[in-house]
Amino acid sequence: MGEGLRRGGLPGGPDTAGTQPGAEPRPVGTPKIVGIVWGLLVLNTLGSAGAKTIIPLPRSLIQMVTMGALVAAFALALAINLRLRIRASAFVFLLTLLLVPSMISSVNLEAGFGALFRCARLTLFIGTLWLLSRWWDGSPTFVRHHIRMYFAVLGSVAVGLVVSPGAALPDLYGGRLVGALWPLTPPQIGQYAAVIIGLTVLLVLGRRTDRVSAAVVIVPSLVLLALTHTRTATLGLLIGLVLAIGSLILTSAAARRFFTWTVLCATVAAVGFSSALQAWFLRGQSQENFSNLTGRAKVWDALLAAPRSTSEQLFGMGLGDKSFGGLPIDNSWLAVYQEQGLTGVALVAAIIIVLAGVALLRPPSLQRACAIFLISYCAIASYTEAGLGDASPYLLHLAVAASLLAAPAPAPAAATPLPTPAVPRRHIPRWARRSEVT
Repeated sequence: MGEGLRRGGLPGGPDTAGTQPGAEPRPVGTPKIVGIVWGLLVLNTLGSAGAKTIIPLPRSLIQMVTMGALVAAFALALAINLRLRIRASAFVFLLTLLLVPSMISSVNLEAGFGALFRCARLTLFIGTLWLLSRWWDGSPTFVRHHIRMYFAVLGSVAVGLVVSPGAALPDLYGGRLVGALWPLTPPQIGQYAAVIIGLTVLLVLGRRTDRVSAAVVIVPSLVLLALTHTRTATLGLLIGLVLAIGSLILTSAAARRFFTWTVLCATVAAVGFSSALQAWFLRGQSQENFSNLTGRAKVWDALLAAPRSTSEQLFGMGLGDKSFGGLPIDNSWLAVYQEQGLTGVALVAAIIIVLAGVALLRPPSLQRACAIFLISYCAIASYTEAGLGDASPYLLHLAVAASLLAAPAPAPAAATPLPTPAVPRRHIPRWARRSEVT
């Protein structure tokens, strides 16, 4: 499997760049250490809360590893960008503005000293993105880094499933797949699987990888997604791919064929396996429990009904653990409203609108399709998942979209040759010319 991933072009290894139709070589000047930095950011956003692992890991140890990964990512990014060369990015600029309400609300310590710690973490996270923006040039380089890192995370989940099926499919989560080696919840695993499946499908359609290498990623990821029973990730994958492939239909025959076959297969599956699909979608829940989104609606109503001062409405109550009354909020917009107020909600909405607007204005291309998929997935998942207002995988997804929408870096101008000094003509007397002729 590892050899196929290195040779198939999906991760964009240097040995395969440019060997396939439409393939792009690694951007000149992009160091390989950028991929390591991206992997450390992924590690930082995995979180420290989740299912019980085979080997019990203290939460303090997990937090030390994740925060150490962020500090190392910032240090490495700074080491390879000592001159602090950055590219203008509306996405990172709006994230930087999001620090303002985060700090204003956190200094009140209503959410405890942990709010200041989370502000420092968000600052390092955004600072690392600024340092990496130097290599955002509209190429799929960061797409391949993204697929590699999350495929490695899913690999650890698969290993845990093989080693201890009971720990990976616990009754506590209703038999849904969790991380048995690292504490990952079913929604997390479903999110990672859905994102890399969608991006890999688009790379295949854009002829940036071969089908064998893509199958190595897509097939096991689909199996893990099915075992998580995560409805949000599944819907986000399907709707995101429809929108992304729809943006390629007019210019790509492969996209048109894929779309036609997908619609046909989906219709047959919906008719032939309707009962099984309904059972998988309901996860054994009652209609009442399903209608209130597994209890989420009760938490949302209580959060909105809670009394707040004007300052709390504008700037929130400080960065916390995305919970209210001890229960998870599970909604990005309400979590941002709780922690960063209406100011934070406006900034997060501006991030989504700006990225979506830029994507719509770009001409049809693979990069635009990947960006549309990531933006639409994050927008859909924001309804039942939190994370758009703090360092999270969702911000990494949007950062990849921003890197795809960035204008290509201008090529260095060729050195202008120095003008050759004119040689002054010697004046030859007329009598000398006559002697030369004679």
